[in-house]
Amino acid sequence: MWTASVSLRAAIGLVAVAWVAGWPGGLSFAQETPSAQQIWTVPEIGALPNNANGRLVRRGRDLITATYAYIGPEVADRAKRFAGNNLACGNCHLQAGTKKFGIPLFGLFGEFPRYSARSGAQMTIEDRLNSCMTRSMNGRALPVGAPEMQAMVAYIKFLSTGVAPGQLLPGMGTGKMPELDCPADPVRGERGYANACLTCHGPNGAGIRRSLPTTDLGYMVPPLWGSDSFNDGAGMARLIAAANFIHFNMPHGVDYLNPQLSPEQAWDIAAYVISQPRPHKAGLDKDFPDPLEKPVDTPYGPYADGFSEQQHKYGPFAPIRAAIAKLKAEQKGTSAR
Repeated sequence: MWTASVSLRAAIGLVAVAWVAGWPGGLSFAQETPSAQQIWTVPEIGALPNNANGRLVRRGRDLITATYAYIGPEVADRAKRFAGNNLACGNCHLQAGTKKFGIPLFGLFGEFPRYSARSGAQMTIEDRLNSCMTRSMNGRALPVGAPEMQAMVAYIKFLSTGVAPGQLLPGMGTGKMPELDCPADPVRGERGYANACLTCHGPNGAGIRRSLPTTDLGYMVPPLWGSDSFNDGAGMARLIAAANFIHFNMPHGVDYLNPQLSPEQAWDIAAYVISQPRPHKAGLDKDFPDPLEKPVDTPYGPYADGFSEQQHKYGPFAPIRAAIAKLKAEQKGTSAR
């Protein structure tokens, strides 16, 4: 009995230590001093006082989870119609931006301003939010001084409470699964979509509205393509982001500890989704002034590497990366002379 209890306590301790280390990814051991095991957790918004800052942060969270209700295309005040679709930021930034590998918003505040290869210039956190507004939300930019912008920035800042400058938290982005050594297949992906996604997102990818389309109540399940979805300049319109997001978060309720779709299934389903029609963003040819800084899965040109738009869209990406690395090395050698 004593041995079993000790083993159980040891197992619990190992799990706790693994979580501290950012499982999966490495283990630290119980011999470390408590001060060496710095545990960061998402701050609790419910503990904020009912003062001006607390109300601002809560409004920022509400804007993330119900964007359509405050700045969507069907709100009563036409001047507030900044989003061009009825999505919510929380459709991509899951659990109000707090889910690991669900494109979380925690820990981001201290990363800005930073250089953006897409714009070729320094980007503030407000610029980054407006990139989402004009791409994922298929709308128009919020003024920096708008109360909605200030609220969302305050929320992201709150989610970064206790994160040291330069500290990399586990669970950022969409995760990273193995890539295919062949193109992802939209045809196979259509079959995978029918098996794993159709029940919620529908046969035409239109999702499920909470109410009639004449209201501003948004979606219970978001559309994946069509006129009310993200446009072709959004990050989720790129295969690598979409495939990893699907693998680590879908079907609904899945997380990175227990994925249900294999990497191959996720790549193919993502290929099917991004192959479908969606709004077009004007001026995409102006993105990435230095084409060698363009992500390999950017599905629109111009390109500097000689590969087709089809391969940039569906892969495989290793040959593209090798060509870009060679071009950069040649460019560096030329400039050095």
